[in-house]
Amino acid sequence: MIELKLIPEFPQQIIATDEVGRGPLGGPVVVGAIRVLIEDQESLKKLLKFIKSKGIKDSKKISSLERLRILNDLGIEDLSFREKGCLNFKGLEISYVTWEMDHEIIDQENILAASLRGMKEAAEFLSISKKKQTTVLIDGHMKLRWGIKISPWNEIPIIKGDSKSLLIGLASIIAKEKRDAYMRTMHELYPQYGFNKHYGYPTKKHREAIKDHGPCLIHRKTFKGVKEFVRS
Repeated sequence: MIELKLIPEFPQQIIATDEVGRGPLGGPVVVGAIRVLIEDQESLKKLLKFIKSKGIKDSKKISSLERLRILNDLGIEDLSFREKGCLNFKGLEISYVTWEMDHEIIDQENILAASLRGMKEAAEFLSISKKKQTTVLIDGHMKLRWGIKISPWNEIPIIKGDSKSLLIGLASIIAKEKRDAYMRTMHELYPQYGFNKHYGYPTKKHREAIKDHGPCLIHRKTFKGVKEFVRS
């Protein structure tokens, strides 16, 4: 439980965030974020044990059925974009949100910038404590981007954080399940691309469908494999 090593001081507002969907040729990049206010290390230890008991791990290593089981066990049902949800564990309120950065933002800013901005915006949305020290756990090797502003938080990037951190792992599961569900909905609008099978990733069949039909509205027009077929 890497959080116990990285967060030695309390009380502490802890926010964990991860994104899903950097690699696809279509659809949004989706951020999952969770937030909890911890008063002492023992409370954090109990929370982590509780989350671990639900089978939290890297979302890419478990099936959709397993992700849904975990979310249902936790009482997480509504994953509407940009709407805060809450669950309670022995008096601790854990809030969560999914945050999308769509294909247009990705094409305008590039995928890395869109991902980092999405994680920052989701963390800001959940943060409610102005007086408490705040630590943000970020999957990856980069801190969030603030332009000329200085981050108000202690930001800790963790490479392969969705495997090492239980809190990031939960954020990853939330993001993955929401993005997959969204892409299944997009399949109903654009069945010729097979979004319900590859979820926008550049499989052979997906690339062939783009070649045959051209890009649809949600394709990322600046990505290789799509931009070659964009009509001017």
